[in-house]
Amino acid sequence: MILHSQLSPEQLRSEIHHHTILFGGNKKLKIYGLLSCHSGKKMKTENRIFFRNEKEARQNNYRPCGHCMKEAYQQWKKIQQKS
Repeated sequence: MILHSQLSPEQLRSEIHHHTILFGGNKKLKIYGLLSCHSGKKMKTENRIFFRNEKEARQNNYRPCGHCMKEAYQQWKKIQQKS
C-alpha cells in the first residue's frame, strides 16, 4: 500500500509505466479500483492510495469499486451478505 503523498509525480508515472502499481484506492472509503476508473480520478489526492495488486488491497480490507470492477464487487457483496 503506497500513499499518493509518498510519491513524486515522476515516481508515480514510473511505477504505473512499469506496472508496479496496478490499482488505486480511497483510504477514507476503503474502496479500490482500476487506475482508469472515472470515480477514482475525481478523488482528492490526500485520500488516494495505490496497490500493487488486488490481493494487497483485499488484505488491507478494501472492497472493489462498483463502477469499474462490477464482477469483483458483486462477488464481494455476496460474501458480505452471507456474513
